[in-house]
Amino acid sequence: MLTSQLCAHLNSAARKTPGWDCLQFRVEEADETHVSRKIDLVAAAAGDALIVQGRSYSDFETILPIECKRLPIPVGSGRDEREYVVTRVGVGGGIQRYKEGKHGAAHVRAALIAYVQEQSFDHWLALISGWIHDLHTSGTPGWSVADALVTHGQDPTAGIAVHESVHSRNSLPSIHLRHLWVKMTL
Repeated sequence: MLTSQLCAHLNSAARKTPGWDCLQFRVEEADETHVSRKIDLVAAAAGDALIVQGRSYSDFETILPIECKRLPIPVGSGRDEREYVVTRVGVGGGIQRYKEGKHGAAHVRAALIAYVQEQSFDHWLALISGWIHDLHTSGTPGWSVADALVTHGQDPTAGIAVHESVHSRNSLPSIHLRHLWVKMTL
């Protein structure tokens, strides 16, 4: 429900903002490479083709895949608390899906949105950094210190934080992730 509401808000804002009215947002879109997998949110051209970094995108093609996660994950869900990064079983982690090419294999840029429902941005950055460090030091294949998030800005008053990370992928170019964290007030 949060992602559907965010999608509606982004579409409204894009439609009313000059220069952004060329974009539309959609929820639960099939990944271009793995069509059985759904991406939480995508940015796409609105109507006419849009050229981004020399590539033309129709309104049926994803410009930017966006995975969305709650921090913390819902209580009693039986899911891995580290789901923003990785899961013990399957490929359910936000960063993990991009690293393994399960989401965004056709892209070199993608995004992760965190709905921060408890604790501070600093708390989550420390926890996520620890999880990534533990994956590296435990010898989990494909994880390294280079997977760490780098902070680009934080505005606790506005309730947003922005981080970036770059992840190597097997048989695919590295993927650059922009992390947008939004503080939710319940």
